[in-house]
Amino acid sequence: MDKTTIVGIAAGLIALIGGFIMEGGHLSGLWESTAAIIVFGGTIAAVVVSFPANRLRTIPDALKMAFTQPKSEMPQLIDDMVAMATQARREGVLVLEDAAHKHNNLFLKEGLLLVVDGTEAETVKELTDLDIDAVEQKHEGYAKIFEAAGGYAPTMGIIGTVMGLIHVLGSLNDPANLGPAIAVAFTATLYGVATANVIYLPVCSKIKVRSSQVIREMEMIQYGILSIQAGENPQIIRKKLSSFMLTETSHQPLARMPEMNRGMKVETQK
Repeated sequence: MDKTTIVGIAAGLIALIGGFIMEGGHLSGLWESTAAIIVFGGTIAAVVVSFPANRLRTIPDALKMAFTQPKSEMPQLIDDMVAMATQARREGVLVLEDAAHKHNNLFLKEGLLLVVDGTEAETVKELTDLDIDAVEQKHEGYAKIFEAAGGYAPTMGIIGTVMGLIHVLGSLNDPANLGPAIAVAFTATLYGVATANVIYLPVCSKIKVRSSQVIREMEMIQYGILSIQAGENPQIIRKKLSSFMLTETSHQPLARMPEMNRGMKVETQK
C-alpha cells in the first residue's frame, strides 16, 4: 500500500474541513445530498459516456496502481543481467535459455528468448519497443480516466450551483431563507472543485509517476538484453544499467545513451 497517496488525500480533506470549522462553520453544513447527487452522479455519468466499457473496466487496475507501491526490482534485475552477461561471454548466449525460462520477469524472459533464438539485434529492439509502447499506452489510458473526472467535476459543481441559484431566485418572496439557500447552492461548487483537486487529478498524477517507473525499468531491461547480445563486458553493463536507477522517476531515455532512444537503429555486433 502506498501511504503517500492515502496520507495526501486524507491531509487534503482534513485541511479543507478543518479550515472550514476553524472559521466557525459546522460540519453538517458541508453535507448537501442534492449537491452530492448532481456532482458525483454527473461526474460518473460523464466519464461513462467518455470511455468505452473495456476502458471503464480498467478502473480497479488504475486504482491499484495509484494506491500500491511495488518494491523496485531494479537492483536484482541488474544483478541477474550481469550474471547472465558473464555466463554468455563464457559459454555463448544459447546457455541463457534455462535462465530465461526460470526468470519471473516476463519482459526479460521474452527478450532473452529472442536473443537465444538468434534474432537480430534490430529486431529484438523493435519487438521490445512495441511491448514498452503497449504498456505506456495502457497506463496512459488509466490516467486519462481520472484526468477526465478531474475536468468534469468542477463543471458539474457549477451546474449544481446554477441550479440551486435558480431555485433561490424563484423564492425571493422569503428573504429570511435566502442566505442558507445560497450557501447550499454553492456546496455543489465546493464538491466539484475539491474532489477534482484533492482526489481525481492527484490520482491521475500518481498513475503517471508509477507508469514512468515501470517504463524506466523496462527500458533498462531492454538495454541489458541488447548489451548481453552484443557481448559487452559484464562490469560495463552493470555501470550502464546502474545509471537507470539515478533517473528511475523519469520515463525519458538517458541523454548520455542516445543509442537506446526508441525508433533508432541498433547495430548488430559482427
